[in-house]
Amino acid sequence: MNRLEELGLKALHKFDPERAHGLAIKALTSGLVPLSGPVTSPRLRTELAGLDLPNPVGLAAGFDKNAEALGPLSRAGFGFIEVGAVTPRAQPGNPQPRLFRLTEDRAVINRFGFNNKGMKAAAARLARRPKDAVIGLNLGANKDSADRADDFAQVLRRCGVHLDFATVNVSSPNTEKLRDLQGAEALARLLAGVMEARDSLGRALPVFLKIAPDLSDGELTELAEVAQAGGVAAIIATNTTLGRDGLKSAHRDEAGGLSGAPLFEKSTRILARLSQLTEGKMPLVGVGGISSAEEAYAKIRAGASAVQLYSALVYEGLSLAGRVAQGLDDLLAKDGFAHVADAVGTGREAWL
Repeated sequence: MNRLEELGLKALHKFDPERAHGLAIKALTSGLVPLSGPVTSPRLRTELAGLDLPNPVGLAAGFDKNAEALGPLSRAGFGFIEVGAVTPRAQPGNPQPRLFRLTEDRAVINRFGFNNKGMKAAAARLARRPKDAVIGLNLGANKDSADRADDFAQVLRRCGVHLDFATVNVSSPNTEKLRDLQGAEALARLLAGVMEARDSLGRALPVFLKIAPDLSDGELTELAEVAQAGGVAAIIATNTTLGRDGLKSAHRDEAGGLSGAPLFEKSTRILARLSQLTEGKMPLVGVGGISSAEEAYAKIRAGASAVQLYSALVYEGLSLAGRVAQGLDDLLAKDGFAHVADAVGTGREAWL
C-alpha cells in the first residue's frame, strides 16, 4: 500500500462505514484512485467454468452493488469482478445503521438486506461494461416478493446478455428466510427456473451458486448433490456467517453477516469439504477472510480454482488485489507449480 492510499483509507475511516463506502465508489468513478492495471502471468492465467481469467483473484459481490464502477474496477488488478446483488425491483434494504467495522477483529458486520437500484438500472450500466474484463452478476430476490425463486430468473433474463457469469445468491443472512432456499427441494426448483432463464438467452452462460458457511455436513452434502444435478458451473464458498466466536470489537453483537479475518478458517473448511464431496470435479471459488497472498494460496490448495476479496479491502485498500495476485505468482513459483491449476486441492487434507 502506498502512502496516498494509506492516507485515503485513514480519511475514509473517519466516516460512518456506509458513507465511507459510498465515497470510495465515487472516488473510483471520478478517477481519483490509483489503479494497478492488469496483473497476469503464465502461472496465474486461470480457467474457471469455461472463463479465461488473467489471474484467479476476483472481487466479491457487494462492493459494487449497482455496477457503477465497472471501468475502474476492471483496471484494479482483479482477474474477474462480481457485482450486485441485484433484485428485480429497486429496494432500500434494511434500516441504517447496517454496516459496522470491527477493527480489532479485522472484520465487518453488515445487514444491508439487498439494497440496490433494481435490474433495469443494473442492465443499463452492464450494457456499457468494459468488454475486456470478466464480469458477473449476483442475483437476488426482493424482500416482499411473492415468488423469490422466480426473482432470480427475472434478473437473469433482464441482465444475462451483458454477463460472463451469474451467481445465484441464496446464502445472504440479511433477507428473512432467504437461506431456506438452500434446502434440497427448494434449491432444485430454483435452479431449474434459473437454468430455463439462462437457456432463453441462447448462450451457455455459467451459473454459479453462493452458499453459506453455517451448514451442517449433511446439508452441505445434499447441497453439493443438488448443485451438480442442477447444472451449476461453480460453487462460491462462502457468504458471511452468523457466528460470533472469539470477537473482541464493541460491535460484535450487531445483527447481520460477519465477514473478514474471523471467517477464514470456517469458510476454508467448508471449501475443502466441498472439494472432497465433489471429488475435485466442481470448480470452487474460495471467499472469506483473505487478506494476503498466503491466505489466497491456502484457499487454492484447499480446493479453490479462484478466490474473491472484499472485507479486507476496508483495511488494506484496493491495491490489495494486485498485491495478492503478484504474491500468489511468487508462491506458485517457489513451490514449483507451472500453473495455478496445478496447485488446486494439493493441501485439502489439512482442512478436513
